[in-house]
Amino acid sequence: MELFADPPDAHLYPEEAGLVARAVGKRRSEFATVRLCARTALAGLGVAPGPILRGPGGAPVWPEGIVGSMTHCDGYRAAAVARNTAVASVGIDAEPHAPLPAGIEKLVALPEERRVLDRLTRSHPAVHWDRLLFSAKESTYKTWFPLTGLWLDFGDCVIIPDPENGTFDCSLNVPGPVVGGRRIDGFTGQWRTVTRDGASFVATAITVPAPGIPRPAASGRHAATPPGPAR
Repeated sequence: MELFADPPDAHLYPEEAGLVARAVGKRRSEFATVRLCARTALAGLGVAPGPILRGPGGAPVWPEGIVGSMTHCDGYRAAAVARNTAVASVGIDAEPHAPLPAGIEKLVALPEERRVLDRLTRSHPAVHWDRLLFSAKESTYKTWFPLTGLWLDFGDCVIIPDPENGTFDCSLNVPGPVVGGRRIDGFTGQWRTVTRDGASFVATAITVPAPGIPRPAASGRHAATPPGPAR
């Protein structure tokens, strides 16, 4: 579920409102809208509406038996959810499709990634590959954390985008999570760019299938096909 503006009727449960009581109005609006997206996606799974609070590390706390992810940036909010019988974890992220601020790429990209970004910038200059890399690492973290409960630094994974297929490979530089008795050494995600009302976004998404499920389906477009930190 995605929205490109904040509806005036997006509400917060009292427990949620307490989390942003001291925030500025813009922050409260995006907080309410992304939860509206999440509750709408949950309704598609037959889950009754309720508060979506924050757990350890700021990750959203989902209803029993549900996995999910939320993202927001200026002009865009989205959520994706799935039952944990189909998907072990899902991570989504959306960013403005524009170059990263000066100095940020050096903090985010490893030397091998910078070489790939330079090559892709020459061959596919329409895409801001530094921003896509940042988004992919955010989606990686959001996928990783529910499976491990551990922090993942930008340098703990290597992202290699595929410009032709709209996918990316993520190789972990640290021991990966164990899902269904099998250790996962990396993730495969998807990316897209989209323009809406003159604003351009890049979005990334990763899903980890539950054991025995090769192709999970989730409620929310990001879960399998991103349109287009929120940690």
